Amino acid sequence: MVNLMSSKGKVLWGLMAGQRMRYGAAIAAMVISAAVAFVPPLIGRATIDFVIAGKELHAPQFVKDFVERIGGRDLLVSRLWIPALVVVGLAAVGGLFMYLKGRWASIASESIARRLRSRLYDHLQRLPCSYHDKAETGDLVQRCSSDVETIRMFLAMHVVEIGRGGVMLAVAVPIMFAMNVRMALLGVVLLGPILVFSIAFFIKVKSVFKQMDEAEGAMTAMLQENLTGIRVVRAFARQEFECEKFAEKNARYRDRWRRLMRVMAWFWPLSDVLSMTQVGIVLMAGGYYIAVGTISVGTFFAFFMFVNMYLWPIRRMGKIMAELGKAMVSIGRVSEILDAEREDHADKVTDVGGPTERAGGDIVFENVSFSHGDETAVLNNVSLHVEPGRTLAILGPSGSGKSTLINLLLRLYDYRDGSIRLDGRELRDMERKFVRSQIGVVLQEPFLYSRSLRENIKLARSAAHDKEMVEAASAACVHDAISDFDSGYDTVVGEKGVTLSGGQRQRVALARAILKDPPILILDDALSSVDTRTENMILRALRRRHGRHTTLIIAHRLSTLMAADMIIVLEDGRIVQTGTHQSLLKQPGLYRRLWEIQSYLEDDLVKVEKK
Repeated sequence: MVNLMSSKGKVLWGLMAGQRMRYGAAIAAMVISAAVAFVPPLIGRATIDFVIAGKELHAPQFVKDFVERIGGRDLLVSRLWIPALVVVGLAAVGGLFMYLKGRWASIASESIARRLRSRLYDHLQRLPCSYHDKAETGDLVQRCSSDVETIRMFLAMHVVEIGRGGVMLAVAVPIMFAMNVRMALLGVVLLGPILVFSIAFFIKVKSVFKQMDEAEGAMTAMLQENLTGIRVVRAFARQEFECEKFAEKNARYRDRWRRLMRVMAWFWPLSDVLSMTQVGIVLMAGGYYIAVGTISVGTFFAFFMFVNMYLWPIRRMGKIMAELGKAMVSIGRVSEILDAEREDHADKVTDVGGPTERAGGDIVFENVSFSHGDETAVLNNVSLHVEPGRTLAILGPSGSGKSTLINLLLRLYDYRDGSIRLDGRELRDMERKFVRSQIGVVLQEPFLYSRSLRENIKLARSAAHDKEMVEAASAACVHDAISDFDSGYDTVVGEKGVTLSGGQRQRVALARAILKDPPILILDDALSSVDTRTENMILRALRRRHGRHTTLIIAHRLSTLMAADMIIVLEDGRIVQTGTHQSLLKQPGLYRRLWEIQSYLEDDLVKVEKK
């Protein structure tokens, strides 16, 4: 546990980088405020014993000299408002420094939280796909929002308070022992049990809060997933089932929260009993010692004030320790993200392309095999060569490795066996950013932002002119559809482009890729949602651009693949056929079987339409 706390402490110290001076100023303001708070009890003691009771003044010599110079006891007896005014002035000074402490700590904590959120967002952008494959989006959102807020609250409200409790204890106890040893011993007799109780409470709360935080993360993940798939839920009339599932997660979160509150509820009354018992011991002992003449009334007053001054901050330490436990859990959850190795840090890049360099588009796969972890190989000994400006079509059943081939080329995953070369350069030795800048991708389920169509298309090249944007949209056969919208290219699409049809989304994504004008263009079943007429128009537009891009097309409709310079057929991660459309029709295999099936279905469809 000590090692764990030490590691979390290092993380916390690292988070405070750039704001440590401000925290130092907040701590200094807190020390001044605490030091000022010790003076009023001593003034009260002097007023009661020296001014009212006429006893000897117990104070440093310079204080005695000052009192004599201003008129001594006689002046103070006739002007009791002077000690009261001093106490009020000291309270004002203490309040000012408490304000400064809170202000500086809050500014520092807000700056740290902002930087931490930005750092998390940036880190998540650069984590490998294998990390996101396993992570739950809702849980990541929870860590970047709720956990960061827990850390911020702790830094803003409790870090400095830990120092305040320590200062109160470190100063009050020596003063008490200097006034009367026996009373001081009685004044700290329950200090040990209170501290032990606070530490035990911290350990318990830390464990319970971790369970509660994980339950909240699971609930958030389910909520996010359900809202993303709300149309599927409604299409299958699964609202009641999903509500019941959410109710289970919600109830689990409620139970964990209730358990945390139950632990918190036990702490306050028990700590009240210990604290009030300590106060009662001081009251009874003080009354007895006053009666027998061992201490004066002023000394008892000072003792009583000092006990309360250190006791209540120490009592609050239990609450602070609970918040520390929560913060440690949140720091651990945040650190799990930040400790995950970024894909750009995992590489030993030796070949970095320049910002203006353009790839030629020559692609070579040589004996490439790939599997996800210990799973069965997705690709087995794949070799192929696509010359610059040529078109490669990829066909195969689901799970044959088509998308994996594309993912390896994009360096979303890295191959271990074999070689992939771009223009003769080993792909895994090249910077990912450069590789991806050379490739335009259109996926079967394209992602559009909840922004205008103009912004979505120009995402590929923000500096492009509107004329270039319109040309790209025309090539993708979507310009006419966009022009029919009331706001044209300024039409704002819903989240993930939900206000557009599937075919429109694919064509907008294709326009985005064309506008990028990359050396390599990848269409991953990108025309599956468009009708045959529109598909033919898009393919004709792409053929007019033949030679401008090295193009890789994945499709299930053979009409999409017919004009490709080369077609490969994948099955179980292996290339089982290679050739042109005409050559593949002449040889037995999957391609000819699919062609015969699709031709038969098209003929039947034509007959039905004629009837």
